[in-house]
Amino acid sequence: MEKRLFILSNRLPVSIDEEKGIQPSSGGLVTAINSYVSEVNETYDEIFWAGVPGCTVSEWDDLAAELETTHFNYLPVFVPPSDYEGYYNGFSNSVIWPLFHYFPSYAEYDEETYAQYQSVNSFFCDTLAKHLRPQDTVWIHDYHLLPLAALLRKEIPELTIGFFLHIPFPSYELFRLLPRQWQQDMLKGMLGADLIGFHTIDYAAHFLQSIQLILGLDNDHHLIHYDDRLIKVDVFPISIDYEKFNESFNDPIVVSRREILRNQMGQGQLIFSVDRLDYTKGVHNRLKAYEYFLKQNPEFIGKVIFILVIVPSRDTITKYAERKRMIDETVSRLNSAVGTIDWQPVIYQYNNLSFDEMVALYTACDLALITPLRDGMNLVSKEFVASRADEQGVLIISEMAGAARELTDALTINPNDIKEMAQKIKEGLTMELSDQQQRMVNMRRRVQQYDVRTWATEFIDAVHKIKALQASYHVQFLDSFSRGDVIDKYRRAKKRLLLLDYDGTLVSFAAKPESAVPSQRVLDMVKQLSTPVENDLFIISGRSSSWLEQHFGHLPANLIAEHGARYRFYPYDWVSDMNAQQEWKDGVRAIMEAYTRRCAGSFVEEKDFSMVWHYRNAAPEQGRVRSFELTNELKDFTHHRQLQVLVGNRIVEVRHSGIDKGSFLQRLLKTQDYDFIFAVGDDRTDEDMFRTLVGNPYACTIKVGAEASYAQYNLHTPQMVVALLESLGRLSLSNPVP
Repeated sequence: MEKRLFILSNRLPVSIDEEKGIQPSSGGLVTAINSYVSEVNETYDEIFWAGVPGCTVSEWDDLAAELETTHFNYLPVFVPPSDYEGYYNGFSNSVIWPLFHYFPSYAEYDEETYAQYQSVNSFFCDTLAKHLRPQDTVWIHDYHLLPLAALLRKEIPELTIGFFLHIPFPSYELFRLLPRQWQQDMLKGMLGADLIGFHTIDYAAHFLQSIQLILGLDNDHHLIHYDDRLIKVDVFPISIDYEKFNESFNDPIVVSRREILRNQMGQGQLIFSVDRLDYTKGVHNRLKAYEYFLKQNPEFIGKVIFILVIVPSRDTITKYAERKRMIDETVSRLNSAVGTIDWQPVIYQYNNLSFDEMVALYTACDLALITPLRDGMNLVSKEFVASRADEQGVLIISEMAGAARELTDALTINPNDIKEMAQKIKEGLTMELSDQQQRMVNMRRRVQQYDVRTWATEFIDAVHKIKALQASYHVQFLDSFSRGDVIDKYRRAKKRLLLLDYDGTLVSFAAKPESAVPSQRVLDMVKQLSTPVENDLFIISGRSSSWLEQHFGHLPANLIAEHGARYRFYPYDWVSDMNAQQEWKDGVRAIMEAYTRRCAGSFVEEKDFSMVWHYRNAAPEQGRVRSFELTNELKDFTHHRQLQVLVGNRIVEVRHSGIDKGSFLQRLLKTQDYDFIFAVGDDRTDEDMFRTLVGNPYACTIKVGAEASYAQYNLHTPQMVVALLESLGRLSLSNPVP
C-alpha cells in the first residue's frame, strides 16, 4: 500500500508571475515543512503540497515545467480571483485574524465574504477529492482552511487528517462574538480532523471550552467523542531549523555584514527588531517605550541605535495601511525630537531582508526587542536565539507571544506597559556578559532540543496514534453470533472476572437516584453469578458505600463504591485507601448549590468522597448550558487541588484525583489471573474501564447505548444486559457454595 502525505495551506510554497516568473515563498511554515520533508522523504512514496498558486491555469501550465525539483509535488488549487479576495483579505484577514488576535473592534462581519470563504474551502475540497485515496494522510495548515477537514471527511471518511492552527485560538468570550452559525461551522470544520494542534496549552484550552459551550462536547484528557470518532487535541509549539541558524553565525557573508554593522556602531549598542507589517506586532508601543527609555536615561543618547525593520504585508487592507502610516509618523517624530545631526535613534526600513542580512543583524545586536500584542508563536525570537553561537545578546519578549512559554530565560514584558518595557531595555543593555551567557545557553538548548523536525515528526506521529486508537473506538451491537461467542468463552473459562456498573446498566435511570433500586430479577442474577467459586463479581458504581451495602450487602458480591474510593471484598468489611480530609467539600457544595438555584429540577448529592450535581430532571437545554458553566467554574476551583471534575450522564461530579474504574481494575488484574473478563457500563466513567481492557484477549466489554465506545460491543438497554447476564448465570461449572 502506497504511503502518501498531502500538505494543504493557503498558498503554495512558490508563486508564479508573468513578469517576475517563479518566486519562492517565504515564512515560517514553508521553512518548517521544507525541513521536515527533507528528513522524511523516504518514509512516503509521494508527498504533495496543495495551495493557491497566485496565477491563472495558463500561466501555471507555461511555467510549471521550470519549477525546481523538490521533495514534493505541487498541486495547485485555482480559485476565482473575486472569491479569493473575499476569502483572503475579506474573511480570513478582516474577521478571523483580528478576532483571534484579540482585536475584536477590527473585525468586519460580512455575509458575502463569509460565503466566499466557504466557497474557496469547497474549491480546495473539490480539487483534492480528485487526487486523494482513503489511506492517505492529510495535514491542513492554519486559519484560512478551518472548514476543510470536515469537507474532506464527508467526501472520504477514511482519511487520516491533522489540522494545525498557527495563530492563537481566542477565549470563548471573544469567539462567541462571531455569528452563531459561523461559530458552529468553524468548530465543526476543525472537528473533521483526527488531530487538532495548537502552539500552547492556553489555545487548546480555549478551543475545548468553545466546543463545550457552543457544541455541547466535553473532553476526556483532551480526547473528544464526536460523530462516533475520537478526536485528539494537543499542543505542538512550532520551531525552527536550529542548525541552519546556528551554523550561519560563522558564514563568511554573515561575518562580513556583522563586522560592517559593528564598525558603524563603534562603541555604541544596537537594538534590533523585525516584524511583518501588522497591528498585532505592537511596533507603535515598542517605539513609545524606546522613546521613554531615552528620556529617562539620557546617558544612552548617542550611544544606542534601534534598527527597526518592517516587512511589507497586506498593506492593501485599511487597518494595515493605517498602521504603516502610524509607524512612519512615529519614527519621523522620534528622530526629529531626540536625534542630532550625527545621530538618529531609529534606523527604519520598510522592506524585505535577505537571510544573510537578517542573521547579521541578529548576531550583531546587543538586544532583540520582540513585543507583539498577541502572537501565536513568534519564530523570530527562536531564530535570534539559535543564531547566537557566541552565547551573547539579550532577548526581550512579550508575554503575549507563544514563544514566551518556552523561552523563559528571556526578559518578559507586558507589551502594553510602556514603563516596564523601557525598564527592561535598560536592564538588557546593562546586563553582565555572564548573565547573558547563562540565559542564552538555556534558551538555545530548548530550541535545539525541540527544533522544527521534532515539531513536525511529533505532530505526524500523533496523527497516526489517534488513528490507531480510533480503531478500538466504535459502535458494534452484540449480534447473535457474538453473543454465542461470549457465552462460549464464559463456559470454557476457569477463572472469571465480572465488572458490572449499576445506574443505566443494571437498571434504568430514575428521576431521583434513590428510586432506582434493584429489582428482584437483578438481585437474583447477581446472586447467581456471585456464587460460583470460579467467579469474582464486582458491582463497580458511583453510588455511595451505604447505598450499595443497603441493597447488595446481603449478597456474596464484591462492592466498589464511588468508582473505587471505597470497596468491600466479600465477606470482609468496607475499606478505603483515600485521604479522609474533606475540607474541599464546603467550597464545592456552595458552587453546586448556586447552580441548583439557577436550574430548576437539579439537585446536589453528597457522598463520602465526592460531590455530585444532578440535572436529569431539569429542562434539557437549561441543564446542558448550566452544566457547562458549572464544569468550568469547578475546574477553576479544583485547579490547584488533588481533585478532578467529571462530566457523566446528566451529572457533574467532583472527586479525588486518581480514582476511577480503570485504575481500580488495574489493581484487580495484578492480584489474580483471569481467563474471562466481562465489563459492562453505560457512560464516560466506564470508558476508563473499557480502555484498560483494550487488547486484552480475555476481555469482553459492553457499552449500554448506541454511542461509540472503547467497548467491543453495544447493547441497547439495561434489560438486554440483565438477560445476557442471566444466560451466563445458568452456565455455572460448579455447585454453589453454601
